[in-house]
Amino acid sequence: MSSWNGDALRHSAILHGISVRVDETSCDKIVHIEMFGVSGIWRRYLNNHMKVILRRALLVLAVGGALLPLSGQVTASVVVDKAADTAIRASFKATRPDIVISQIEASGIAGLYIVTMENGPTVYSSADGRYFIAGDMFEISAAGIESVAEKKLKPVRKELLTQIKREDMIIFSPKGETKGAIYVFTDVDCGYCRKLHQEVPQLNAMGIEVRYLGYPRAGLGTPTYDKMVSAWCADDRKAAIDSLKAGAPVDPKKCTNPIAAEYQLGAQMGVTGTPAIVLEDGSMIPGYKTAAQLGPMVLN
Repeated sequence: MSSWNGDALRHSAILHGISVRVDETSCDKIVHIEMFGVSGIWRRYLNNHMKVILRRALLVLAVGGALLPLSGQVTASVVVDKAADTAIRASFKATRPDIVISQIEASGIAGLYIVTMENGPTVYSSADGRYFIAGDMFEISAAGIESVAEKKLKPVRKELLTQIKREDMIIFSPKGETKGAIYVFTDVDCGYCRKLHQEVPQLNAMGIEVRYLGYPRAGLGTPTYDKMVSAWCADDRKAAIDSLKAGAPVDPKKCTNPIAAEYQLGAQMGVTGTPAIVLEDGSMIPGYKTAAQLGPMVLN
């Protein structure tokens, strides 16, 4: 049960009008589910237990996903039945005591609750905590079809961006007028992060400032983390990150640095892989995009 049967999932999904693909523009395995013209994203969890849970949840979504629009509009509420809150927390704690639930909200669908995990994903749980769906839910409104999770996270990201100090980022600025900016959670050993870095001169030429935040995918205290600390502590930080993204070594250095804080910030913002690009309005663009693709998203 530890292997990922993508073909079986694709077959089941296609039967129900849902397309499934593995993202080839991210350094993490990301599974995209497209339904009714909108997309949700799920990470291939490294923990084998979570792989099994996620696979089963996605198969349930593939079978029942076509019924979601029939539920009507989904408007999240902070009002939660105390018994449901207690039952959900107790159920997760009994099975996975390492999981910390930061918030439980009513989803707008009777008996279904939005469960936000600290430094983890958002899932949708039954009132008794026995069943949950790892995936996304969509709301049909006058604005169209929107991801409930993304709609909730977008303003949170925008607020969190205002709290980041410029000196805590490695910034590549345009020579002329700055017309827009992107925040990029990056990993110096990620191939697609290196590919995106090659687009920086063109992005700068378009008037787009690139602001790097550290997100070592392997975690804190790893060789990649040490490289990124060295870059942030270097006398010439831009030259150091240029070298690392070219596969060249830099002199090891240590100092007070923001990498651990930015790694946690990425989790708060819903980063599941690198590169993760966040726009100034809080929108997230997962995976690699060319400068030509990013330009209209940032400047329009």
